[in-house]
Amino acid sequence: MATGHGARGRSGGRPTLEEVAARAGVGRGTVSRVINGSPRVSEATRAAVEAAVAELGYVPNTAARALAANRTDAIALVVPEPETRFFAEPYFSDMLKGVGAEISDTEMQLLLIFAGSDRERRRLAQYLAAHRVDGVLLVSVHADDPLPDLLAQLEIPAVISGPRSAAETLTSVDSDNYGGGRSAAEHLLARGRHKIAHITGRLDVYGAQRRVDGYRDALRDAGHKVDEALIEPGDFTEEGGRRAMTRLLSRCPDLDAVFAGSDVMAAGARQVLREEGRRIPDDVALVGYDDSAIARHMDPPLTSVRQPIEEMGRRMIDLLLEEIADRRPAASRGLERRQVVLATELEARASS
Repeated sequence: MATGHGARGRSGGRPTLEEVAARAGVGRGTVSRVINGSPRVSEATRAAVEAAVAELGYVPNTAARALAANRTDAIALVVPEPETRFFAEPYFSDMLKGVGAEISDTEMQLLLIFAGSDRERRRLAQYLAAHRVDGVLLVSVHADDPLPDLLAQLEIPAVISGPRSAAETLTSVDSDNYGGGRSAAEHLLARGRHKIAHITGRLDVYGAQRRVDGYRDALRDAGHKVDEALIEPGDFTEEGGRRAMTRLLSRCPDLDAVFAGSDVMAAGARQVLREEGRRIPDDVALVGYDDSAIARHMDPPLTSVRQPIEEMGRRMIDLLLEEIADRRPAASRGLERRQVVLATELEARASS
């Protein structure tokens, strides 16, 4: 077997994960699976990767564990929200399902950590500073959340579920929130609705902002003026949906459609519409977001924008394993920030 490359890659320094992938003719994710012992790789692919590792002299942390003693074989799934919200919203359970399914093929342990209060965040910061995990998945990130910057400072591999802004510096996996918001509004316009209200998610969440952008652009492109009175902030909770719907009806009693930024908020909005004697969809059409079990079991069944939440969880694990396999921070590797965006799809049902 050729060893002329020694322990240096094309860059002249320590061989990188990208160089191993290029030599083996596979993607970075496949290399990380082989390195982390996943059985979900064919024998031919595994042999090609192992040959490339040997030829380039690549030494991943897993192989150097006995020398470096810097691996914990643990990944933290950090949710900067109260536990009550985690268990109330299907988004989180679906994300956990995807993460759990993907990590089951590795030797990694998954730790679920809530950081919804200042006290919990301080405790988490101390835990992370002690480098007790190899990497972090950060779910439901708000614009002012200090955790992503802390992870960058500590040089802990991290992947977040959706960027904090258009200028995100960490690796992220998200769904097409702009396209999802746009498709919801376009669907309601196609149904002949003219006064379409939008109950937003928390607007310190970038994904919620992008759904509003999609909604606005769909209305403008169809020749409709965007009426700010028809946009009401929510908070992704059922009670938030109730409050927002109540305010919208008091301001715009002649509205004929509502796009809620989550199925949970749509459920709250539906309760208020029923209490006010509005028939769904005859008087008011209703569209949600997430396409969760709530949507399918609502009466009438809820039209909803499906985002592939489980797939998002799986992709987050894949990217994190790549970061862990090449422990150097992204800046020193010279890599561009990676932002994976998965497609959304509107599922039409009887509510619209």
